Amino acid sequence: MKKILVLIILFLFIEKGYSQAFSVLSPDKRSDISIEVGKDVFWSLTRNNQVILKNVLIDLNIDGDFLGKSSKVISHDEEIRTEETLSVIPQKHEKLYAPYTELILRFAKGYEIHFKVYNNMVAYRFVTDFDKVIKVMNEILEIELLPKTTALLKKDSLYSSYERLYDDLGLHVFSDKDIASLPVMFKTKGSIKVLFSEADLYDYPNLFLQGMGSNKVKAVFPKVVLKTEPDPKNPDRIEILSQEADYIAETNGKRVFPWRFFVVANDDDTFLETDPVFLLSRPTKLKNTSWIKPGKVAWDWYNANNIFGVDFKSGLNTETYKYYIDFASKYGLEYVILDEGWSKSTTEITEFASEMDVLELIRYGKEKGVNIILWCLWGPLDKNLGNILKTYKSWGVAGIKIDFMLRADQDMVNFYTRVAKEAAQNELIVDFHAAFKPSGLHRAYPNVLSYEGVYGAENNKWSDKLTPKHNVTIPFTRMMVGPMDYTPGAMRNAQKDNHQINFNRPVSLGTRAHQVAMYVVYESPLQMLCDTPSSYIKDKHTIEFISKIPTVWDTTIALENSLGEYVSLARKNGNTWYLGAMNGDKNRELILDFSFLPEGKYKISIFKDGINANTYAQDYKVESKSITSSHKEKIYLANGGGWAAIITKQ
Repeated sequence: MKKILVLIILFLFIEKGYSQAFSVLSPDKRSDISIEVGKDVFWSLTRNNQVILKNVLIDLNIDGDFLGKSSKVISHDEEIRTEETLSVIPQKHEKLYAPYTELILRFAKGYEIHFKVYNNMVAYRFVTDFDKVIKVMNEILEIELLPKTTALLKKDSLYSSYERLYDDLGLHVFSDKDIASLPVMFKTKGSIKVLFSEADLYDYPNLFLQGMGSNKVKAVFPKVVLKTEPDPKNPDRIEILSQEADYIAETNGKRVFPWRFFVVANDDDTFLETDPVFLLSRPTKLKNTSWIKPGKVAWDWYNANNIFGVDFKSGLNTETYKYYIDFASKYGLEYVILDEGWSKSTTEITEFASEMDVLELIRYGKEKGVNIILWCLWGPLDKNLGNILKTYKSWGVAGIKIDFMLRADQDMVNFYTRVAKEAAQNELIVDFHAAFKPSGLHRAYPNVLSYEGVYGAENNKWSDKLTPKHNVTIPFTRMMVGPMDYTPGAMRNAQKDNHQINFNRPVSLGTRAHQVAMYVVYESPLQMLCDTPSSYIKDKHTIEFISKIPTVWDTTIALENSLGEYVSLARKNGNTWYLGAMNGDKNRELILDFSFLPEGKYKISIFKDGINANTYAQDYKVESKSITSSHKEKIYLANGGGWAAIITKQ
């Protein structure tokens, strides 16, 4: 018995001796990453001496070899760095200043793991140096969270439009039959929240999370697609993935893999002010970016071209779109989209529909200072990408809106990259719809102005699930990873008890001021006005206010915020400040502090809920007054309400 005990002790000693341990502190010394390399590679995160993540298992299976198994670190470097980046198209901040501690571990098997520890974020990535093409069979990530952790996540599938509502649930009910698309927000029993996603994604599939029926989740990935077939019911836009490989990527062995990052905070403001995907992604590849113009867009599909008060029949015809162009020109909107219906068919995307003179619309738009964006399906575009984009450029088109990708595998990620490159060569801006979340492409190719990947305004056409609570959840979750084409601006607004579903004349839940505030709160350098121009023209107060709000921001400051309850932000563009506040499903008052303003006198113009907005959601009030930086404003927000302001120096 004594011999057995001695052998056990000796075995444990050997195992302990084999392990290598490393520790990394954030620049503010409040976050600590502990890494253990032994039989496997694990790391844990402690924040303010509280364990947040423990035993995070990471590994890569390349050509059947698990790199992290019984691996050994042969050298390492650690350095505190400060990164200052300038954004070409500033979605949140023009300048980003981010100190971090970097640790590079070099392994005997010919790979590295890089860790970056910021004051409020931890990120890691694999780097390989194999002189061959490799097959990545799988990437392993298992995250163990504290007991009783809950999560805000979108239950999804690997083939999806990635437009789902967020569920708020305990991890113990997130089973191995459930998959979530990123980003995911974890909420610990205490006040700590952790948002997880990825950045700098190239030539590699998207990461998804799968439940493990406890307080653990793991990564899953779409396999490489070998063969597809058109869906008989929707052959132009839906695919059946009929054959997949047994690996997730085939790629160059000398490469960096995507960053996996965790933003950690005990206040909700951090999730509004931080821009992790931009920070972690590669710099712009474009030498000339002066042609890239963010702006607002008059959009047709949401409102089904319901033009009224005109002397022509509205629809998919040249007269209707000249009306859109006139409207855009009058109110300083930079773009008009020609959505589905401009082309001869959804697959013949270089020929025009019989009643659409697209070349005339492009000419007329330029005369009026308005540019045209064309919608198309990804499949027909991909069959002849270079020539089609050259054709669009020759017509004088300014950009493309690409739809129905529905996939997130390696080949589809590469399609996004090809589009970004080819579009940039033709000086075309890009908006991806039915798309996976932003993962860094918009930094390398700033002509990629927006992504959908969000349960947005179009759902008003067929659903009553697009609630104000959802609208004040996504700024802290989906919006944190990049531009979000929610398509705001609904002019038919209602409270829950008088809401109706109408495909051609959709109605939003929440107030008119709630919609107006979205133009400050929601980040998208290409921001839509979803409703019919006739409705905006009929209500000049609303359109005149919206038209003054820009789509890019030099500075963003979080004000009073609570995830899923309410959100309020101050943003600066040039010398003007813009404020937006949106409310969830309870009446409330907030006090906004204006101490962020420099000294001096200012004029504030306000668009807010009217006194009867709780019963008539379209009720609003506009007012103006003078303020200084010492001002504090008590604002009243109706159920599903909103408040917006524009502040100029007097």
